[in-house]
Amino acid sequence: MPRIIKSGLIQMSLPMTEGEGTIQEIMAAMEAKHIPLIEEAGRQGVQILCLQEIFNTPYFCPGQDKAWYASAESVPGPTTDRMAEYAKKYNMVMIVPVYERESAGFLYNTAAVIDADGTYLGKYRKNHIPHTTGFWEKFFFKPGNMGYPVFQTKYAKVGVYICYDRHFPDGARILGLNGAEIVYNPSATVAGLSQYLWKLEQPAHAAANGYFMGCINRVGEEKPWNLGRFYGTSYFVDPRGQIIAQADEYKDELLIAEFDLDMIEEVRNTWQFFRDRRPETYEKLVEL
Repeated sequence: MPRIIKSGLIQMSLPMTEGEGTIQEIMAAMEAKHIPLIEEAGRQGVQILCLQEIFNTPYFCPGQDKAWYASAESVPGPTTDRMAEYAKKYNMVMIVPVYERESAGFLYNTAAVIDADGTYLGKYRKNHIPHTTGFWEKFFFKPGNMGYPVFQTKYAKVGVYICYDRHFPDGARILGLNGAEIVYNPSATVAGLSQYLWKLEQPAHAAANGYFMGCINRVGEEKPWNLGRFYGTSYFVDPRGQIIAQADEYKDELLIAEFDLDMIEEVRNTWQFFRDRRPETYEKLVEL
């Protein structure tokens, strides 16, 4: 029998920003704006749903304001607990990216994975942290320290990459070696050079490793930072590197796609990525 998966991605613009409310009010407004689309995903029978990078806040990294440390929370914690109720209600796996506080001074860019019965399965912490004009992420996040886990959910083996991670093929390969069938990459990226790379790097990861990817980007402009326009264009890509569904560049949207996980075996039986690897020949390169 085919292993058909129905998956969804939510891309969202900011309803309230800095100066228009407290940090807690801004977070509550962003979460509330997501709820109708989360509910719609459930009603449409979505089996795996992924939200965008740090879904319940602005992308505050263009500034370096310690006040945003207050938006970090434990994982699992209050936000993941609320999302678990929707996961359970709709029998829907959810990937929930939030700003994580492990303890004082230990803050991470994290995505929690919640199974279809509402069980918290674990989390991925973003490993590659940029620190360049407009993306001062090292001010806010420590690098991840949990490797590249793959989560056995009710419907599929799921891995997570987050935003800047996508520029590095190494972790994408490890997720494949660890058994991922679908890799989700929640992101926050603006128009410019990355818009070209957006449709280049992730299809390359999918094709090089023979798995599906769901790639999410927020939409709109966010004041007062004015980093640029988040261009949405969330999409799904198959193990051949072909984009099979794509969202709008400007609008809030729930993107839904159906695909057959059996394609993974078909592709890997044609291109033997893992059989034909030669890690023993890479050792000297690594030493450099």
